[in-house]
Amino acid sequence: MALGTCRTVLITGCSRGIGLGLVQEFLTRSPTPDLVIATCRHPDQAQELQQLKEHHQHLRILQLDILCEDSIKKVVQEVEVLVGEQGLNCLINNAGINRLATLESVTAKDMLTIYETNTVAQLMVSKAFLPLLRKAACQDAVMGIHRAAIINVSSQTASMQLFFQNKKSQEVYPYRISKTALNMITCCLAADLISDGILCISLHPGWIKTDMGGSKAPLQLKEAIPAILNVLANLREKDHGAFLDWKGEVIPW
Repeated sequence: MALGTCRTVLITGCSRGIGLGLVQEFLTRSPTPDLVIATCRHPDQAQELQQLKEHHQHLRILQLDILCEDSIKKVVQEVEVLVGEQGLNCLINNAGINRLATLESVTAKDMLTIYETNTVAQLMVSKAFLPLLRKAACQDAVMGIHRAAIINVSSQTASMQLFFQNKKSQEVYPYRISKTALNMITCCLAADLISDGILCISLHPGWIKTDMGGSKAPLQLKEAIPAILNVLANLREKDHGAFLDWKGEVIPW
């Protein structure tokens, strides 16, 4: 099914990296969604994002600090005006942070800071957009991003089963723990929202060369991002509550 059937999509954390790449790919695919809403903390500093706006009439850029309740409320109100009665088809919770920390170096502050951003904030953003997602879900019967979906950008490092296969902490205690908790949020949302027809998944985008991913990452954005959108376009009810990678393969919890 063409991505154009996803009429409205909102992506968080779009100033750079994966978020910016997703925005670019949504805008350049045909047919293009009616509305691509890109959010970030400091839109005025997101030069590449602002340049896209000059050439794409379907793009709207909104300020959003996912750690601020008032900011979340404000952006929901702004999006409600933009999408109207058709609601929001697809919410991609991409914003997140990383911080290297071993068992010896990790602190309570590290844990709480990353947990608040990568886990708690994702739930709060999803909760805030539920009325608009439900409005969109009422207009179709088949699950998918063309109807209503929450995509939580997770990480393969969150997999407990894969961890026990290699037993390496990878010096990312706060990050991988926060993403494991995010996966439980996906499971809980999937259980609660199936009756609404809102599809929910966790997505491992691959280890990509970005500011967060670092120079050792094996994937380039130009390789991973188109593949991710192909996965999203083909999501259906069978994928509800799943943990998938950028190629659409199931990752064990």
